[in-house]
Amino acid sequence: MGVVRMQEIERTDEQLVLETLDGSREAFQVLVERHQSRLFGLARHYLRNSSEVEDLVQDTFLKAFSRLETFQSQSSFFTWLYRIGKNTILDHLKRKGRSPVLAMEDPEEVSGGAREGRSGRVPSPDSKLLTREVVEVTRAVLEELPDIFRDVLILRELEGLSYQEISETLDVSIGTVESRIFRARAKFKEKLIQRHPEFVEGF
Repeated sequence: MGVVRMQEIERTDEQLVLETLDGSREAFQVLVERHQSRLFGLARHYLRNSSEVEDLVQDTFLKAFSRLETFQSQSSFFTWLYRIGKNTILDHLKRKGRSPVLAMEDPEEVSGGAREGRSGRVPSPDSKLLTREVVEVTRAVLEELPDIFRDVLILRELEGLSYQEISETLDVSIGTVESRIFRARAKFKEKLIQRHPEFVEGF
């Protein structure tokens, strides 16, 4: 009595990786269950077809399982997994000859203004307005952004990764991350004003 059983203690990702490498399929299943929702979210930012999303998430986990011995604990497991997922999705889009268009649902979040109170944010339209139109406009504007800016907006504003995690995921310095996020927000608003000034009227 008084002894806490190991299975009652939540294992860290690093512990689960080691257990998987030791032959535990159950440990890898825990990793899948722990991170699959965020990978599905990532895939849905780029793809609308649910079957494609499911296939790419499954492919990501298969790749992660086969490359698990290459995981280095200097970065988090999810950062490592996220990088595999992103590359898998972009490779899929390139094979299909499609541009990596984001299926955004919240233009204000993309602008970065809501979370950090920065100036230059895209105003949030009234929820009773044509949400579908807002989504389409946002998607069209994002499609015009260079990949380096689109990526940081996904990671920061949609996935909520820290600057350190983004730095590790994109393999760039934190200073570069900060610069790209600042420029991405500015370019998003600039293109929104050019294409659809009605969405920023009054700003």
